[in-house]
Amino acid sequence: MSLPKILQNNLSIPVIGSPLFLCSGPELVIAQCKAGIVGSFPALNARPQPVLDEWIIRIKEELAQAKLDNPELPIAPFAVNQICHASNDRLMADMESCVRHEVPIIITSLRPPEEIVTAAHSYGGLVYHDVISVRHAKKAAEQGVDGLILVCSGAGGHAGTLSPFALVREVREFFDGTIILSGAISSGSAVASSLALGADLAYMGTRFIATEEANADKEYKDMLIESAAHDIVYSSLFTGVHGNYLGPSIEKAGLDPVNLPEADKSSMNFGSGGNTEAKAWKDIWGSGQGIGSIKDSPTVQVLVDQLKQEYLAATEDFKAKSVY
Repeated sequence: MSLPKILQNNLSIPVIGSPLFLCSGPELVIAQCKAGIVGSFPALNARPQPVLDEWIIRIKEELAQAKLDNPELPIAPFAVNQICHASNDRLMADMESCVRHEVPIIITSLRPPEEIVTAAHSYGGLVYHDVISVRHAKKAAEQGVDGLILVCSGAGGHAGTLSPFALVREVREFFDGTIILSGAISSGSAVASSLALGADLAYMGTRFIATEEANADKEYKDMLIESAAHDIVYSSLFTGVHGNYLGPSIEKAGLDPVNLPEADKSSMNFGSGGNTEAKAWKDIWGSGQGIGSIKDSPTVQVLVDQLKQEYLAATEDFKAKSVY
């Protein structure tokens, strides 16, 4: 499908920067949007709750000024991620803030977001929902979401196990909204491949942790640079839901990444973990499998410029290799 109007002519490359728990703040989001990709952050990163209003106001004001100063450049809209789960006692208050300030895009996770869709659509906002299976995708589609984020094998944080080759095709059979693809995407050529598979946008998170604007420890950024796909561990221990994490951070917390027990689902906590003393995101660092291409920690603008060059080169290469 064609992109929604809010994204047309406002992107330098078809990418959404995924919301990064603890790592995404106004600095990262603003830099991403100014560089021409959708920047996003989890509402829960803004603490206490009233700070969410402050962040949204700041982001909107700085992006509006950037557009005035550079009318010829693509300035992308931003998104706020809402965790739709019983453990999130801020959900409705956070959504009220988003409605009050008319946040352009709401990214929802976990439960199908019927009331969130209604709230966002009341002012013309879009809702994109995370899914890891066709069953989840159908439930979200029934709630009227505008887009589905297909979190496939190799994605950072909470991720599914399906190949994008399978999930994109099956979802496209019944869903004609925007499809955003996630899973080990860390280069411009991977973005081009996402579109070749049938997605409308690529969803990229881990690569942006290793940027100057990300609110992540230097040790975390260095670990991403020094690690590769074989260092990623898929475990449910830390939040009750399976996710991909950096093995060296698990070792640093005193655990054996090769012999992790399954989670006690009665102690699920999607904010910080509840099955060990080591907390997900704070001590146990999330990462996708695409980290082998991370060699440095540049500014967001430098990174997006590089991704754009890779994307254009890959697109031309696809055309050159076509037999049609």
